[in-house]
Amino acid sequence: MNASRMVKAAMATAFLALSSGMALAENPMVGGAEMFPEKNIVENAVNSKDHTTLVAAVTAAGLVETLSGAGPFTVLAPTNEAFAKLPAGTVETLLKPENKDSLVKILTCHVIAANAMSGDIAGMIKTDGGTHMVDTVGGCKLALTEKDGAIMITDEMGNVANVTQADVKQSNGVIHVIDTVLLPKM
Repeated sequence: MNASRMVKAAMATAFLALSSGMALAENPMVGGAEMFPEKNIVENAVNSKDHTTLVAAVTAAGLVETLSGAGPFTVLAPTNEAFAKLPAGTVETLLKPENKDSLVKILTCHVIAANAMSGDIAGMIKTDGGTHMVDTVGGCKLALTEKDGAIMITDEMGNVANVTQADVKQSNGVIHVIDTVLLPKM
């Protein structure tokens, strides 16, 4: 093989390697795991090391089947650190079978029955004059606001969650990672 052909072959190999790497890089990483848009919310969430508490709570609440369903769902997914901000013992108490109803209420206040990407949310906030109210699957009312391009969610108790990673596409909706657990009025 002459030098010219070797260079062309090397360039072709490099191009293929780069283009395959770019295709892989399009899937966002959450909690150290690649999120695949062809998988559903539960199939992706179980791989995130930052969402083990959320996955345990969804399992204890019996919501795995629901969140694996067709959707569309927008899930505001609190990280383990968000759950850790709750008063000591709260998570352990909520995971007990006798507290399943409260756990379901809290978790479904993190789910909106829509496929709401951050650009759409920002547009609704602007249209509504700075605050967009949204009803969750759990019957909670959340106030969505935006500041300097970041979306914030205020729950019924006045807690404010920041979206730390937006638009993680799923086959049945979208996940927005948040830094605070949203709480309903109980």
